[in-house]
Amino acid sequence: MMKTMGLYVHIPFCKKKCLYCDFPSFGSMEEKYEEYVSALEREVEKRGQYYKSCQISSIFFGGGTPTVLSKEQLARLMLKIKKSFFLAKDAEITIEANPGTIEKEKAEVLKKIGFNRLSMGVQAWQNRLLSTLGRIHTIEEFQNNFQVVRKAGFDNINVDLMFALPTQTFGDWKETLDKITSMNPEHISAYSLIIEEGTPFYEAFQKGELLEIGEELDREMYHYAVSFLEKRGYGQYEISNFAKAGRESRHNEIYWQTEPYLGVGLGAHSYLNGNRFHNTYDLDKYILAEGEISLLEEEKEVVTKEDAMGEFMFLGLRMTEGVSYESFFSRFGVEMTSVYGAVIYDFVESGLMMQTENGVALTARGIDLSNQVFAKFLLD
Repeated sequence: MMKTMGLYVHIPFCKKKCLYCDFPSFGSMEEKYEEYVSALEREVEKRGQYYKSCQISSIFFGGGTPTVLSKEQLARLMLKIKKSFFLAKDAEITIEANPGTIEKEKAEVLKKIGFNRLSMGVQAWQNRLLSTLGRIHTIEEFQNNFQVVRKAGFDNINVDLMFALPTQTFGDWKETLDKITSMNPEHISAYSLIIEEGTPFYEAFQKGELLEIGEELDREMYHYAVSFLEKRGYGQYEISNFAKAGRESRHNEIYWQTEPYLGVGLGAHSYLNGNRFHNTYDLDKYILAEGEISLLEEEKEVVTKEDAMGEFMFLGLRMTEGVSYESFFSRFGVEMTSVYGAVIYDFVESGLMMQTENGVALTARGIDLSNQVFAKFLLD
């Protein structure tokens, strides 16, 4: 049987970089778009030569904001991918599209060239919070864009939301969830704001110009989202992800199940054949490499069996179904309990994990303390 893998395509440009973002991305660099797309096309072509025997089950264009590129540039990239790789007939092909960067014609072209899933970064319903985050869109623009992509034929849309934002009230969060679910997207991601070093948000917090939401309110918002979304028909299948039946993100599942994926583009990460590596984070170096793989790859690391087992456990436990004994054994040839029996026993006893029909999973309390749980699965 043909091996399958995911493909991640990084587009590192935005109209304007958000104040909390620490991804490798740049605002206001339109003059670099064409050079970058040309270099990316060459990388795709060269990578494709190595992976002729693999089938691509999902493609994810992330960023940055991929939809800042022109229709023609996106069409060229998609054509190059289709020529260079073998795509599964039912491949999930997603593009991130921030409101304010997609209009009727672009939405129609995206559908025509093969995208069948759209992920929209909305974050909050209140314009004052969008302004605090440094977002370029208003909620009215999102509503307009959502209708535009629906009319273009997209029947699989994810909406990204954030909670525990500076000045966000519990009422704001309830309104956000209520309004977003009434628009009926197929998938919702809900993440707590993490303040990363090196971002304008981090500097503002350090200076006391922004106040962090307390842990108690953060958890209250999260628990409310879980129960509210369930009532609205969104099943929680991962700590931060909720979907209507059959609309779970295949690309996300590849990461959580530690299946192989290839990343192309600036700073893109890959996990293939037991090796982990990423491309250079230097934009000029990336463009000058012209897709030459030996000039792109950095920090190649062979993942040991012990590390692979630890990752399989803590990433798999992010999913609400947990990790099955059978999947662990088929991957590693040893019983899960022979490696982690004592750790699992302790967590079950303390109420952070539970035995399922065929494996183990986190409890609701375990999700709240998930970082403590995950740390125990990383073997020294």
